[in-house]
Amino acid sequence: MNRIARIGLILVGILLIIIIIAGVMGVVAVRRPFPTTDGTIALNGLTDSVEVYRDEFGIPHIYAQNEADLFFAQGYVTAQDRFWQMEFWRHTGQGRISEIVGEATVDTDKFIRTLGWNRSAAITAAYYEKEEPAYYAILEAYSAGVNAYIEENRDNISINQTILELVGEPWEIEPWTAEHTVAWGMVMAYDLSGREMTSEIRRANLIKEFGEANIATWMPFYPYENRPVIAPTDELTSELPDETKQSGAETTGYVNWDNVNLDIIGQAPAIFGDGPFVGSNNWVVSGEHTASGLPLLANDPHLGIQMPSIWYEVGLHAPGWDVTGFSFAGVPGVVIGHNKNIAWAVTNSGTNVMDLFIEKVNPSNPNQYEYMGAWQEMEIIPETIKVNGGEDVTIDVRITRHGPIMNEVVDDVSDVLAAKWTADQPSRVLQSIILLNQSENYDDFREALRYWDIPSQNVVYADVEGNIAYQLPGLTPIRKNGDGLVPVPGWTGEYEWEGWVPYEELPAVLNPEKGYIVTANHAIVDEEYPYFITGYFANGDRGERIDELIQEAIADGKVTANDFARIQFDSKSLTAESYVPLLENLSSDDSQVQAAIERLRGWDLQERRDSVPAALFEIFFMHLAQNVLQDDVGEEFLNQIAGSNAGLVFFHALADEPNAVWWDDVTTPEAETRDAIILQSLADAIAWFEENVGGDMNDWTWGSIHTATFPSSPLGASGIGPIEAMVNRGPFPVDGGRNIVNAIAWSWDEPAAVNWIPSMRMIVDMSDLDASQAINPTGQSGHPYHQHYDDMIPLWVNGEYHPMLWSRETVEAAAADVLVLQPVGNE
Repeated sequence: MNRIARIGLILVGILLIIIIIAGVMGVVAVRRPFPTTDGTIALNGLTDSVEVYRDEFGIPHIYAQNEADLFFAQGYVTAQDRFWQMEFWRHTGQGRISEIVGEATVDTDKFIRTLGWNRSAAITAAYYEKEEPAYYAILEAYSAGVNAYIEENRDNISINQTILELVGEPWEIEPWTAEHTVAWGMVMAYDLSGREMTSEIRRANLIKEFGEANIATWMPFYPYENRPVIAPTDELTSELPDETKQSGAETTGYVNWDNVNLDIIGQAPAIFGDGPFVGSNNWVVSGEHTASGLPLLANDPHLGIQMPSIWYEVGLHAPGWDVTGFSFAGVPGVVIGHNKNIAWAVTNSGTNVMDLFIEKVNPSNPNQYEYMGAWQEMEIIPETIKVNGGEDVTIDVRITRHGPIMNEVVDDVSDVLAAKWTADQPSRVLQSIILLNQSENYDDFREALRYWDIPSQNVVYADVEGNIAYQLPGLTPIRKNGDGLVPVPGWTGEYEWEGWVPYEELPAVLNPEKGYIVTANHAIVDEEYPYFITGYFANGDRGERIDELIQEAIADGKVTANDFARIQFDSKSLTAESYVPLLENLSSDDSQVQAAIERLRGWDLQERRDSVPAALFEIFFMHLAQNVLQDDVGEEFLNQIAGSNAGLVFFHALADEPNAVWWDDVTTPEAETRDAIILQSLADAIAWFEENVGGDMNDWTWGSIHTATFPSSPLGASGIGPIEAMVNRGPFPVDGGRNIVNAIAWSWDEPAAVNWIPSMRMIVDMSDLDASQAINPTGQSGHPYHQHYDDMIPLWVNGEYHPMLWSRETVEAAAADVLVLQPVGNE
């Protein structure tokens, strides 16, 4: 062998050794933060030993001898699995993301600090400390457990921390506090209600562009004539007033939108993705209709796709405590689940709890605004944003009687917008959750929800006595005028909030005659209800379909948990039900279009990942919306109108109106017909597949384009392939779609990548709690490459579940790991 060859072999050998060493070091770095889940750990702060049983999926059941140790252990165990998520979330909740990420998130922090999540969290924490010390003690015990974990692992939190500190500056891992926990409540409150701010601005821009009449046509209100209502007035058990208290009438005709600054400061955060709001499903069926004779209850909240899951499963057991279900990383107690007596489930109500007020600024003093003919002083609060690797950024938050001004530029030219939000009040949601966890009956349940301030939710209920119920909790404003759909004049005093709808008068239903209750973000009340809840509910497709499936199950015999599972995974498109019949008498000389027509005619309307018709229909409908409305509204506004919940109401009605003017393309000399637009849209869909997928029509399955990738924050959006591959998981071909019970949704902006999902699925059997079942989309762990980081994904994708363990006997029998936490000195 010559010398050059020998040198080459030596270099290859050295390179292989370097690769092996790097690989070993990488494995060590990734695995180093993995927690100890078996054996014994001694911790300062405990008074007695605590046992933690984890099943094959890593779901912990915690058994403590007193309440303080129970919540200490919950904090510690949750931090073991999810502290990186908790770390990022607390920075999000306080508008401090830039302390970790750097300049890229300064605009997001500006928005959060202006709206005041951090200030609201401080107010809420102070409320608990002063007014409710028993609940503050729970927050403190939970924090102590998290801090015990931090002390053990401060420099060993997560591979995410390691990577971020390689590319940026290290940041301090602070002690966990009660304020960090309640800040997460602000995040969820915004995600489930604060988007009304962008909705109001969007609607104002649309009215400015097209006029109120057109927007009313293209974005109609709820179709009461053909979609269900959750709590009809004649079923309510609420104590209703004798007369209507507010009309919800929109009376803002004299606003000159050209004078209003509609540009908001910074960047509204896409906390769980920036897709369309698709809501959630829950329902409960009484024992009258079930095989067991006791109720069944189901829930699948829909939130933005992420890694790890937003939910953390846990069981909590101690004297006075016996509850299991789903919590958030960083929050004590169980948010959704059951105890030995009751079960509860939630969906977003859509209650309008935020208004934008137009403020006139004094041309001579930008720190004054007009109210009732006089100049008022604004409160000025400086907020300093620390930036990893950069200079601090300081903003002055100006606050009027209505709330913080949300515009960055405050000058003497334009009127500005102030945000009034129910989250400005101290939030008592944690108190509500703790009371729910310990409720023994319907009266306890209803009293617990009295404290559920924000975000307002649809809560369904079941108990072991056979009762089923519904309650809308939450602070619901009574408006002097207006409907919260667009910004209103703040200087006149005519649109002020005049208090809250009394809790006793909020919608409530107990044991309805039909024997079941369904909520899917559709209309809560009918038009007879005396208070204004919101202008827009979800379009009602999911509510209609679930109602239909429950009625079918009842007609077929006694309802079982298998029926519930089938309903949760139902992927029928009611949009397709409106449009596929229109193909019956159509034909085309284009062989590809004709082939598509024939496939769609034989389709069962289920959007399954192996279905070619499902893919054809979704891309067809996307192009149909473009061909119907783009000539009227332009490309810029098309998705805002046609892609909205209300836009689908318009398109459902349009299917039955062959002579509607909207079928005509006003940019052409011909008068297009409904049939012509449908055929053109099919041709456009085929062209889209040929360009974006390729192959032949047999390759165009729904799963070839409808895929779920679970992104981790913030590294999952770094743009660096190897790092994204380390922390993200996917893509996975999936069933479901937009406005479908199996609400695995996507946006027309990026067909058909998933951005919103059922963030968990749960079915509770009140006759045998050990027979209950659930699934998280990803896994219990937040540590990449841990066995429980992604082990639930296959089950979730396929509509399967794991046992939702309950009794101690069952928990112990299923235990894969047993961890004993002991006070220091008791080893």
